[in-house]
Amino acid sequence: MADTYEQLKATLLEKSVRTGEFTLASGKTSDLYIDCRVTALDPIGAGLVGKLGWQTVRKRIQDGGLKIDAIGGMTMGADPISLAVGMTSAMENPDEMIQVFNIRKEPKGHGRGKQIEGNFKKGDQVVVVDDVITTGGSTIQAIEAIERAGGIVKFALILVDREEGGRAAIEARGVPVVSLYSRTTLL
Repeated sequence: MADTYEQLKATLLEKSVRTGEFTLASGKTSDLYIDCRVTALDPIGAGLVGKLGWQTVRKRIQDGGLKIDAIGGMTMGADPISLAVGMTSAMENPDEMIQVFNIRKEPKGHGRGKQIEGNFKKGDQVVVVDDVITTGGSTIQAIEAIERAGGIVKFALILVDREEGGRAAIEARGVPVVSLYSRTTLL
């Protein structure tokens, strides 16, 4: 796991982390911009995300005696992470394989009008995913959509926690947060 952790960290630093002056989705300005999609959509990066993410999810399942049916979050940041973790679960532990879903910002205006797409159904116990948290707003939006659809969020898997209050906001809703990296551990 240590090798995978260090390899993914190096990939994130090379591909996804930029310094300068940036306006974030939250509207805040920051000296740090982290675009995890560049790493998670890279074939090598996706493999590392899947491996470390599945090891982390599996440990949480075992330590907490949890049953997890599916993994997903708000499109687009969570999509490659969720798919990589789900694929790795299927390859490494087919009996414990978890399904993958994604959440639209708004329900579709046509067809079945769904907001959650993919392999999700009412009653599923799920891991909600986000690539980066700052305020926690998009993760909370995903949690609310899952709960409205009858899902049960067991915990949140975050690739990078910027350590700017997002973890506290999510955990205040009763959802534990597990992050693979934080601003401190990444930098």
